[in-house]
Amino acid sequence: MAPSSPPTAAPEILLSEAEIARVVADLAARIAPVIDDETVAAVLLTGGLWFAADLTRALSRIGRNVRFDALWLASYGDEKTSRGRIDVHAPFQRSLQGRKVLILDDVFDTGLSLAESVRIAKEAGAAEVLTCVFARKPFPLPRAPEPDFVGWAAPDRFLVGYGLDNAGALRGLPDICALD
Repeated sequence: MAPSSPPTAAPEILLSEAEIARVVADLAARIAPVIDDETVAAVLLTGGLWFAADLTRALSRIGRNVRFDALWLASYGDEKTSRGRIDVHAPFQRSLQGRKVLILDDVFDTGLSLAESVRIAKEAGAAEVLTCVFARKPFPLPRAPEPDFVGWAAPDRFLVGYGLDNAGALRGLPDICALD
């Protein structure tokens, strides 16, 4: 029989599923006027997938049907802090040449992933690159340029749920929770 793990406290809910839906709908309303149906919405994998799926559906509900792509970057691995470098696991799949690109990510903390994705999109010929993050965490050091669209000002806590993870676990929680 495997040894049992010590009991852990339940994550503290910071933003409920219903509140997340309201934030996403608000972001869609703010973004729709500045993009068109030729815009490529590009999610940063893996954490941004939940947010990107909800946001692209919210945009569609208000008449904006964007193209979709993904860029798989990693800066955390299974750690709780950034390693300070970005690994590109999979590049964009569609041509960005001459297109407006909307980069979508779950959380903005160090800004490394967002800055690298903007650089890659511009290098691929994007005419314009906009950035949108669900959550913006405070960060003590200077970082990449601020995102164009931010949904929620998150506290400086270790977040899980809604795509945010703890070494790959807890991404599927419907709420955003603190695990510290």
